[in-house]
Amino acid sequence: MSEVKHILGISGGKDSAALSIYLNEKHPELDVEYYTSDTGRELDETYALIDRLESKLGKKIFKLDAVDLTNIADQNAFDHFLSMYGGYLPSSTSRWCTKKLKLDPFESYIGDTPTISYVGIRGDEDRDGYISKKQSVQSIFPFRRNIWSEDVNKLVLSNKNKDSFLSKLDKFETTSQFQLLSSQEINPNFNLKQKLNALLDIDVVLYNKIVFEMLKETDYPVGKLEYFPLVNNSDNLVRDDIFEILEKSGVGIPEYYKPLTYEVEIEGEIKKGTYSRSRSGCFFCFYQQKIEWVWLYETHNDLFLKAMEYEKAGYSWMDSETLSELALPQRIANIKKEHYLRMNRNNHARNWQDQIMDAEGEGCASCFI
Repeated sequence: MSEVKHILGISGGKDSAALSIYLNEKHPELDVEYYTSDTGRELDETYALIDRLESKLGKKIFKLDAVDLTNIADQNAFDHFLSMYGGYLPSSTSRWCTKKLKLDPFESYIGDTPTISYVGIRGDEDRDGYISKKQSVQSIFPFRRNIWSEDVNKLVLSNKNKDSFLSKLDKFETTSQFQLLSSQEINPNFNLKQKLNALLDIDVVLYNKIVFEMLKETDYPVGKLEYFPLVNNSDNLVRDDIFEILEKSGVGIPEYYKPLTYEVEIEGEIKKGTYSRSRSGCFFCFYQQKIEWVWLYETHNDLFLKAMEYEKAGYSWMDSETLSELALPQRIANIKKEHYLRMNRNNHARNWQDQIMDAEGEGCASCFI
């Protein structure tokens, strides 16, 4: 059997942290390597979470450095590349930070070894996240009932591979309904997603077993294994399950998720709302909401001022305003007011977990999951 590497990237966010605990407890037979990409501009709370995870897992979380820091002693990785880009700050339309600080170090780390990368996207999310373009890397999603990436599902359910799928199905006991759906070709009235969900609705584990058998005839890393325990996985974990895993493990949620109270005057009355950070990632991440910038200003003022220092030569973190403009007292009051009203619309208060969910789906999966 060819050697296959099992890896899991720890971003500092809740989902990858929970996944590391989940795999460690449910599938200890997997020798998973844990890594984190250190930008040099993370919150202290992120490093604290990684320390707690190392203690819980009993394993070292390997730190990937985007550059050899011994040769740039006066800079961190982000500042090094910022200098290379002439002070041009990253943005949603030019995410050089993700490529240089996260993706390139990851690709270098795995090399050409057949690798299974475990990704913490949950069952209540509809995305695949970052998929490496290397054929030697395969992403697996243990929190979803569909653990396979889109390319794998397209391969095994394609009309041209229908006979192969059915031949593998013959090895297992099944129902006539599963057999009938398997033989039905994809067409405009029955697309791939519909067929996939219909099969999963009947028997997740059976579908996984067939996929595993078909992958043995390909170059996918999972197909090089004699046994893959996640084939028997039928879990479908959502947000509340993630928080439960973290709390029960003793690791706890990252401190920046925990809501803090702010006060704001609305129509002559003092109202109390809550704010927190919705994601991991650099403290100056351009994907954070205005209220998160206010949170940074009021809870980590030194970091806010550092983020402000980066705004020069016409470059700013936001298109609409600079951090010096956002930090004006009246502007902060307005942002809090807008946030409070949005979170309490129609007399229905949204909790801090809802606020995190609102922010998900925007940003770089390799940074935030």
